[in-house]
Amino acid sequence: MYDLKALYQAGTVAEAVALRLAHPEAHIIAGGSDVLVQMREGKRAGVELISIQGLDELRGVSMEADGTLRIGSLTSFSHITRDPLIRKHLNVLGEAVDQVGGPQIRNIGTIGGNTCNGVTSADSASTLFAYDAIVELTGPDGVRRQPIGEFYIKAGKVDLREGEIQTAILIPKDSYERTFGHYIKYAMRNAMDIATLGTSVNVRLSADKKTVERARVAFGVAGPVPLRAETAEQAAAGQPVSLQLAETFAQAVKADINPRDSWRAAKDFRMHIAVESAKRAFLESVKLAGGVL
Repeated sequence: MYDLKALYQAGTVAEAVALRLAHPEAHIIAGGSDVLVQMREGKRAGVELISIQGLDELRGVSMEADGTLRIGSLTSFSHITRDPLIRKHLNVLGEAVDQVGGPQIRNIGTIGGNTCNGVTSADSASTLFAYDAIVELTGPDGVRRQPIGEFYIKAGKVDLREGEIQTAILIPKDSYERTFGHYIKYAMRNAMDIATLGTSVNVRLSADKKTVERARVAFGVAGPVPLRAETAEQAAAGQPVSLQLAETFAQAVKADINPRDSWRAAKDFRMHIAVESAKRAFLESVKLAGGVL
């Protein structure tokens, strides 16, 4: 069933880096929810694997001294959804990853695997883009931190360099403080399906809750990699909260997205979904932030 050449087990991050250098063609495996399925389908015949499943130091959510939220790359989706720090400061990420696959997948699938795949449909990716996430990578030259927008290079390819593994996802305090968000996944089924389009919006309101200080919107499957719609963000910044602003914000996303035609959905349909979901997610985010519409 699984055409496997070799399996190497890393006991520490340093061992994982050494194994990556010694076996540059080997694939990293953690939860295995993607890699094992691809192997079973024959897409990775004769592959070498490096398992980092045992690296418990890469699990869990914590807060660094400067308020940065640190999410270990081996943290499973189900743990992210239930984590107290996520629920308090970044509940929208918990919402997003709670829509990945089914319960079994969410129990074994990891945030690191979801992002390192480089696919635009990853349910975590649009929210991470919308919150200016930073990817932590550890390799032979030490630790490197990179904005997530630079980590995604093209469809299915991320900036993992020789010997590197992803060790964490970081959310700066300035990106989540006083900020409330909502994620909408549109798919052909309510569960166990890949997103036809994913939309993540968050807003920060003024003290009197009447003005949008800052808005963010990011999409999955609106281009070859997840992306931000900065034209819409600029259109909302500094504007009074209103239903008309929600409409203006939503229409403005069309300037920055470029969905494709596929068997799942036509480009025009994805564009329509993007506008409607941006509007709905914006309105819900404003309500969560205490705004009145």
